[in-house]
Amino acid sequence: MPTTISLMPHAVCWRQDPALIWTMVITNAITFLSYTAICLTLFYLARRTRKVIARDWAYFVVGFALFIVACGSTHLMEVVTTWVPFFWIDAATNIVTALLSGYVAVQFFRRASTIGFGINDFSERLANTESENAQMQESLLQAQKLEAWSQMSATMSHEIAAPLESIQNLLYLIQQADEPVRAKVEYAHKASEEAERVLTIARSTLGFFRQSSTPEKVDLRVAAESVQFVLESTLRHRLQTLDIHSDGDVTVEALPGESRQVLLNLVRNAAEATKEVGAVIHVSLIGAADGVEIVVSDTGSGIDPEVLPRLFDFGMTTKGEQGNGMGLWTVRHILTRHGGSIQVESWPGKGTQFTLWWPRKYASVHKVGRARTPIALVAAQAAEEVFHP
Repeated sequence: MPTTISLMPHAVCWRQDPALIWTMVITNAITFLSYTAICLTLFYLARRTRKVIARDWAYFVVGFALFIVACGSTHLMEVVTTWVPFFWIDAATNIVTALLSGYVAVQFFRRASTIGFGINDFSERLANTESENAQMQESLLQAQKLEAWSQMSATMSHEIAAPLESIQNLLYLIQQADEPVRAKVEYAHKASEEAERVLTIARSTLGFFRQSSTPEKVDLRVAAESVQFVLESTLRHRLQTLDIHSDGDVTVEALPGESRQVLLNLVRNAAEATKEVGAVIHVSLIGAADGVEIVVSDTGSGIDPEVLPRLFDFGMTTKGEQGNGMGLWTVRHILTRHGGSIQVESWPGKGTQFTLWWPRKYASVHKVGRARTPIALVAAQAAEEVFHP
């Protein structure tokens, strides 16, 4: 007569130690639930991508999901066999898990080169994308500078027209034969003064937009005064004045054209936001040990509180059809590149104040290197290589 061997549950083998029993039960239960959640997620992804993912990769994803849930089932059986000795069912679960794990291992081996190529290709494309993004930002910055140059050219042409007209009239008087020599000399002297005025306007305007690819020592007080000169006619037309105050050393290492561009955008915005006749726009420069604090304030209409969080976003404008949303975006972009920062406070109906921090040393933060991505993101992107167009 065959001998029947009675199998004992794990709890008996563990000498009914409650601490050990519940430790094993809880950890195995958590592992089972986690594996089940991963399996369901993979099924969901396979279903959502069934129209674009290659069929053999879909089978691989489904097989991997079944392998995961099979692994979870072995942990579930560990919980069951703690009290009930269903060890043959446990063995069957292990057999299924072994078959599925073999299938997944083979498929992983077959696809190793494709996955490796996908990861490397994605890394290269990501690096190129970041480089292209930096180039695009530079192109937008140059476009904004070109727009500023266009606006200032129109203003300067108006300013130059008056002295040129005076020179033309004086030359006409000089050409008159009945004019005495003394009068002609006086006319020539006045014509020379008007010509010098044209040259001063031209030199100042061209110097204002002078570009440099290397940082230099820039006196922000001088930069603010050059902005005052360029906007003189605009401020005069609006019956406004620009008050510049500086305290301490306000010299920084920067790109000269960009430092003037920042001040130009902020002062011009302040002038356009202020409708009050005789209003004063204030620019305060305070030198510190490691940088310069710049405060540009006005008594204009202020900015809507709902707009403030998006004020420096590209395309954001408070000027309606007259704005393109690049001015303040450019300001923040330049400051960020120099390692600085900008903050804004505004009081509707009372005015706006921009506070800038410009560090002493130039330290560009726009350095594009080879991308390093989390492995989960890389692996996910690698799967893109198996998608059909």
